[in-house]
Parts: sequence; structure tokens; C-alpha cells
Amino acid sequence: MMGQHARQNELWSEPVNLARRIPADHPLRKLRETIKLDFVREEVASSYGRKGNVSVDPVIVMKMMLLLFWDNVRSERELMRIIPLRIDYLWFLGYSLEDEIPNHSVLSKARRRWGAEVFARLFRQSVAQCLEAGLIEGSKLHTDSSLVRANASLNSVVAVTLAKLEESAEEEPTKRGGGGGGPVNQRRRVATDPDSTLVRQRSSGKSYPSYKSHRALDDKAGVITALQTTNGIRDDGAQLSSLLEQHWENTAHKPRAVVADCKYGTSANFIALASQGIRSHMGDLRSRLRNHQQKDIYPAERFQYDEGHDTYKCPAGRLLYRHHFNGHRGYYDYRTRPGVCGRCRLAAHCTRSKAGRSLNRYPGHHLLERARRQSHGAAARRDRQRRQWLQERNFAEATTQHGFKRARWRGLAQQTIQDQLIATLQNLKILLRRAGLGYFTLLKLLRTCLTRLAAT
Repeated sequence: MMGQHARQNELWSEPVNLARRIPADHPLRKLRETIKLDFVREEVASSYGRKGNVSVDPVIVMKMMLLLFWDNVRSERELMRIIPLRIDYLWFLGYSLEDEIPNHSVLSKARRRWGAEVFARLFRQSVAQCLEAGLIEGSKLHTDSSLVRANASLNSVVAVTLAKLEESAEEEPTKRGGGGGGPVNQRRRVATDPDSTLVRQRSSGKSYPSYKSHRALDDKAGVITALQTTNGIRDDGAQLSSLLEQHWENTAHKPRAVVADCKYGTSANFIALASQGIRSHMGDLRSRLRNHQQKDIYPAERFQYDEGHDTYKCPAGRLLYRHHFNGHRGYYDYRTRPGVCGRCRLAAHCTRSKAGRSLNRYPGHHLLERARRQSHGAAARRDRQRRQWLQERNFAEATTQHGFKRARWRGLAQQTIQDQLIATLQNLKILLRRAGLGYFTLLKLLRTCLTRLAAT
């Protein structure tokens, strides 16, 4: 049976008022005035029965989870231990000095019982509050991802049996960039947290069980407007459409430009954005994939496309015809007639393949070319420079202040909840900072105006 806490006021009002010991500018005082948790009881009511023991108030439980990440408390046990010692915590939760602090297991049971939707709604509400405060402009959207170390040690990594390999191959065929896992994750799995995957860390060179947090930030104030949690090997570019759709739903704004690094600059993403009228200020993945075999070789731009005959003309005047459609990669392959390239005087500058030169053309190729031109423009380069510090600052704050880089719990669903709680707190902190900044900026402007009037 769901309980509702009866707030104790005797210690927070006259004649004994411990609330006076909490400074007026205390962050938790501002947070309590800003955050809206009334929806929690309604959202989770269906997960409680009508009879039995009375539960801890769901609003109190949600506040405890927020406190866990607000001050990056080491564990839930530690949080319950320090709550009675902190007047600000007791005041924030609405507890008196005599109230019994619940067992730490209340939090884990609540997460399992409630599910992820209540936390997703809490995150969407923080976005809505920032939108209402004018902190989301909506014209530019920055996207990036960061690895999160799973709550599992390397000792829990075990070999996958042959039967498991055959079963996983039947259920989910490996796709390029789609999370197939590569050789390591096909041979190994994490026994204590199977949802995580092994990812090689640049700093140590070792592979660790990991998740990946994908974020979309609005350009104006860095508010997180979209969030996606996946396993550690999921391709960044494959999450762009999901982030864009979530941003659209949460803000009702369609961005005019998407800013990202080259991991997102795939042909499919370029075409998808261009078809929606969104400018591509992403890095071009193709420019990073060129290798030594392509050195001194004519680029695709040297070949002229004839739309009427659906052919390409090479620098030597030979024609390349449509050969077949690559369904896996989603483009048409164009080639010369057999033996033509072998007899060409420019073959050494055109191809090193014995089969001759080939070109790829996607459906909607004109959109791809336009998007690539946008990605190499001066405005795109400036936006990517801004994205670099905007995203890094966001992830750095999450790491140093809220324990972002280490998973507290196990499983993809639990990791999603952690990312949503941290993102919610970061959005609310932006809201609190910008609200104060607006006041002082207005005060400074007023003083400047008065000084100028006095001078005249």
C-alpha cells in the first residue's frame, strides 16, 4: 500500500526553527523551490497495492535518489547513514529529527517497482522548465556520447560457449556499426552484467565492461534535451535519429542545424538531415577514412554524373554504368565495362583495383552532396569548435560532481535511470544558475543606466 508522508513542522517553524540554520542561498533550498515532484505519486500509484504495509512516500524516495547524485554520495547505505546528520537533507526531505530513516533497500525496490518511465518523465519535466524559462533556443543541436564504466570487474568476464554463439548469431546478425560487438564481445561476455559490453579504453589500452550515454544539448545554455543509453559498443551515428526525434518531442523545436563530430557524419545521417531541411554541421566521416591506398588517386568529385543517362564520366572520358545495388550499405555501385580500365593511360591515377574503378551513389545523392558541402563550410567548423567545449564541459560536470563515469547499478534499465537522474540535476542546475545570472545581469544593467543618467 502506497504511503504519503505527513510533514513534521514543529522543528521548522516558531518557536524552534532549524530551517534558519540553512542559508538562504543554499543549493538545496533553491532546488526544493524549483523541482516539481507532485506527479510522482500519480505516476507510480499503480505499482502499489491497497492493503499491507504502508510504504515510504514516493516523493521522499525520489528526493533521496536525487540526493544520491546531487552530492555524489558513495552508496545508498552511506546516504541513509548521513541523512540524520545533515539538517539540510532532513529539511529537503521533510523529516523531523525523530523520524525513522528507511532502509537503503527502499531505493532499489522502488526502482524495480516503478520502472524507467517515471524517471523519463522527470527528465522531460526538467527540459520543459528550462524551455519555459527561455533557456532553450532550438536552432542548433549538439550531440556527443561518453563511455560509462559498468559495475562489473574484469574477473566477471567469461568465455561464451559455442551454443551461445550460435544462438546469438540467429537472434541478432552482426551488422557494421550496429552493435554486433566485434571479436572480443563475440567470444566474451560479462557474467555479472550481461547488458554491458567490453570496450577498449584509450588511457590504459585494456577492455572494460561499459555502457555509453548519448546526449543532445541545445546551443543556447547547454540544456540536455535528449538522452539515450546503450551498451558500450553501440555506434554513435546510429543514435542520431533517435536523439533528434526525442529532442523534437521534448521541446517542440525542429533544429536548423545539427553539430557533431565525424562519428555522426555518415552518408545515411547526411541524407536524413538534408531530407528534413536540417543543416549538417557534422564532421565528414569519409574525409577521415581515406588511407594510403587512396593517395594520388582521383577523388569522386573528378567524375561527372549524367542524370539523364544515369552514368558517370571519368577523367579519361570513359563511362561508368550502374552495376548493382548494395543492400547492406544502401548505395548503387557504378563500374566501367570489363577491361576498360586496364587499357586506360590514366589507370595509375584512377584505381589500384584489378577490376577497375567503381563509384558509389546513394538514393538522394544530391542531398548527400549538399550536406557534405555544409559540413565543410566555415559556419560548420565554428560550430564544431563550440560543440567541443560545450559537450566536454557538460560531461566533465557530470563526472566530477555527479559520479557519471561509474555505473552504480547493473543492467541497461538501471543505467538508463542513472543517466536520467544525472541529466535532470544538470538541467535544474542550469536553470538555477541562469535564474541568478539574469537577476545580477539586470541589476548591473540598471546600475549602468543610473550612472549614465547621473553623469548627464
